[in-house]
Amino acid sequence: MESPADEQRKGRNESEDERADRMWGDLIQEVRVAQTGVQILFGFLLTVVFMPKFGQLEQTNQTIYIVTVLLGAAATGALIGPVSLHRMVSGRRVKPQAVRWASRLTFVGLVLLLATMTAALLLILRVATDDDGYVPWLVTAVVAWYLVCWFGVPMLTRRRHRAQ
Repeated sequence: MESPADEQRKGRNESEDERADRMWGDLIQEVRVAQTGVQILFGFLLTVVFMPKFGQLEQTNQTIYIVTVLLGAAATGALIGPVSLHRMVSGRRVKPQAVRWASRLTFVGLVLLLATMTAALLLILRVATDDDGYVPWLVTAVVAWYLVCWFGVPMLTRRRHRAQ
């Protein structure tokens, strides 16, 4: 009988289609989390322009807002893209290819979500504080934290797993 370590080294005994089915399920669960966050953020962003204070914002802050909305729209599109992709190719026996494309869309969506959250944080902190001198440092610290959590830890885990 094989030990769990031997089984782990060999990987799963599954066909390409079974692997694609499993990976698709995993991907959709991940996308659900990101979709919810980006949709709430994007919905909130869409309301800001209709608030009375928006017209009183400096031109720079209005520009940051417009960029943030565009980034949010792009992130929403990328993170909803896998659902549309699956619906349009379902039953055509291309699930392994669909999983690869959906994974790419999800990654792009996460990068765009990172950019959206960065721009939104920059805008909010610029409006909420009078000291623009430290705002870029705060935003940089939060972005660094996002990069560690979203990309650094996964890449480190991936590299360490590959080395064993």
